[in-house]
Amino acid sequence: MNTLANKVALITGGASGIGRATAILFAQEGAAVVLADINVEQGQSVVAEVEAAGGKAIFFLCNVARADDCRAAVEKTIAAFGGLHILFNNAGIIRRADVLGTTEEEWDRVMAVNVKSVFLMSKYAIPHMEKAGGGSIINTSSGWGMRGGGNAVSYCASKGAVTNMTRAMAIDHGAQNIRVNAVCPGDTDTPMLRSEARQLGQDEESFMAEAAKRPLRRYAQPLEIAQAVLYLASDTASYVTGAALVIDGGGLA
Repeated sequence: MNTLANKVALITGGASGIGRATAILFAQEGAAVVLADINVEQGQSVVAEVEAAGGKAIFFLCNVARADDCRAAVEKTIAAFGGLHILFNNAGIIRRADVLGTTEEEWDRVMAVNVKSVFLMSKYAIPHMEKAGGGSIINTSSGWGMRGGGNAVSYCASKGAVTNMTRAMAIDHGAQNIRVNAVCPGDTDTPMLRSEARQLGQDEESFMAEAAKRPLRRYAQPLEIAQAVLYLASDTASYVTGAALVIDGGGLA
């Protein structure tokens, strides 16, 4: 416990799924947490859960595809807690379609939420981390950021970009003691994963059963991904930067 004592963390997409699990875990480990999301009701519910357990958290309504919102989220974090040590760029969406089935608007939206948001949040967070003597940025990529997948061309492209952006940022900001890493989850039991069944016109139960077909014979739970994010955020990973940590039950293997 208290692995993140006296740390301040900003989490995008913190209202549900992996972001929610990470926010709760970070708070349990002593961090003050800011959740940036567009889902106000769920975001405030996570804050209430953290506070009920004795932790510190606030919610900030944020469209991560907009520069003004990202800048404001960072400024709100500094104003509320006096610093910023950890940025978890977790917000993401998926469109299950090939090139022919993807509209230009859908492509742009996936790229804006999954890629542009990482650029924007990092752009505004890094100067504050540098002032604090360093920090940790964790970006949510995917197993499909390491290899291709069917009927998900925009998502695969976006997560490939996140994986390589992570490496480039690690090179650029290592001198400021800012570590930049990515987590690459496999199928994880989140609302986004279950939405894929609907997008593909498949039965949810059958879709989830298919997602479990990997060496560990199951899909991940959000907390299992959050625990890897905690590792990368903490001083335990003090010499880890530029890494893409695959957490997929052996699926990529």
